[in-house]
Amino acid sequence: MDGGSPPIVCLLGPTGTGKTSAAIAVARRMPASVINFDSRQVYADFPVITAQPDSDEQAACPHLLYGFLPVAERMTAARFVELAMETIEEVRAEGRLPILVGGTGLYLRSLLSGIAPIPEIPDHVREEVLRRIRHEGPQPLHAELERTDPDYAAKIHPNDTQRNARAAEVHLATGHTMTWWHTCSEHTPAPYDALKVGMRITLDDLEPHLARRIDVMLERGALDEAMAAYARTPDPDAPGWTGIGCAELLAHLRGEMTLDQARTAWVKNTRAYAKRQITWFRKESDIHWFAPGDDEAVADCVAGWLAGRGV
Repeated sequence: MDGGSPPIVCLLGPTGTGKTSAAIAVARRMPASVINFDSRQVYADFPVITAQPDSDEQAACPHLLYGFLPVAERMTAARFVELAMETIEEVRAEGRLPILVGGTGLYLRSLLSGIAPIPEIPDHVREEVLRRIRHEGPQPLHAELERTDPDYAAKIHPNDTQRNARAAEVHLATGHTMTWWHTCSEHTPAPYDALKVGMRITLDDLEPHLARRIDVMLERGALDEAMAAYARTPDPDAPGWTGIGCAELLAHLRGEMTLDQARTAWVKNTRAYAKRQITWFRKESDIHWFAPGDDEAVADCVAGWLAGRGV
């Protein structure tokens, strides 16, 4: 191995494009571990709804940072970076290649480019924002965000309670927007040499697959999964419920929509999320793009990159 920064591989792209399959193809060629960087797949109660790797996939190589967080706990970019760096070092200590897999672009950018040093938010500010969320919902906060920080508003859904609340509290407490913190403040990047590999697909080609994928999730017990989670954590404001699929099924369980309406909303919101992911990753630099399913070509790319580094 050369004396440069330690290598990591980052497999990225929109939801439903076969990133896990590509990672496993790499792991068949060399000792490797998969590390999740999807903000929803961290939740323990939602393995089906958030499409976490199944038992066969997890048996193919170690999968880390999946399904460990309770519904009531919040994951942030800062917490992710801390956990990811710890996990990367554990994987490297085992002599394995860390392969980060996911679709939460902010988490990956925060790791590779450095996390914005946002100060602690005072309790009274957080409580005021939460009070507004309880009384008004997240949509008015998102409307305000469109005026104060349109770039960040474009990246999150109006119904995303967690991220709309976070943007509001940061702006209130610091006087700066999330975009300012992410682009203008000083960042400390992680000390790794990263190969970024992306799954490229058009939204029109991806959309039918997303609808079928949601139907399969429902067939595999997504509603029962949501019911069990709701019995354990009935607080609708718990962070874990803000994810796509979780939010729509929760609305059904609370009598706010039929199951058909929940499915329709789930498909619509997933499509909108995939569109935002495609837009986000299109703006990233130095990505080696492949078509979904081109797993062996991805593995060839990783092997060639490592060989070029003397690994």
